[in-house]
Amino acid sequence: MEKNGEAAAEWRVAVAVDGSEESMHALGWSLRNVLSASAKNTVVLLYARPPPPIYPSTDTSGYLFSDEEITTMEQYNKEVENSVIDKAQTILKNHDNIKVEKRIATGDARDVICDTVDRVGADLLVMGSHGYGFVKRALLGSVSDYCIHHAKCPVLIVKRP
Repeated sequence: MEKNGEAAAEWRVAVAVDGSEESMHALGWSLRNVLSASAKNTVVLLYARPPPPIYPSTDTSGYLFSDEEITTMEQYNKEVENSVIDKAQTILKNHDNIKVEKRIATGDARDVICDTVDRVGADLLVMGSHGYGFVKRALLGSVSDYCIHHAKCPVLIVKRP
């Protein structure tokens, strides 16, 4: 693979992972089709942790959240995060020549991914596509569409067959 017209000594490929089959397929696809086995490459696993909900002292029914319930919700989010990273590392386990970095940040996935890609100096961002139709994309927005327009590096969207 070439970078700036020269043989690349090292590629830094950021892969956005969210635990979905689509993102894990994109990671596997990039290992097979983008990263050279003969070069020293780095895969940066990006996980955007959803922002913590703001827990009002009471919800609309007047229910009061206890510290224990808030702690349980935070523990669950940490378990999800660990599960996503573990899944991705399982896919990477047979690729000893590839250096793996993990970047986990809290916030809107679109902003977290674009900011992190810029901060780590990624040469390429790889993302899976959930394959939402026009209506769902219009209502929900598309993280990959946002990243295509705002990331400061090329973006590769991998569709799951």
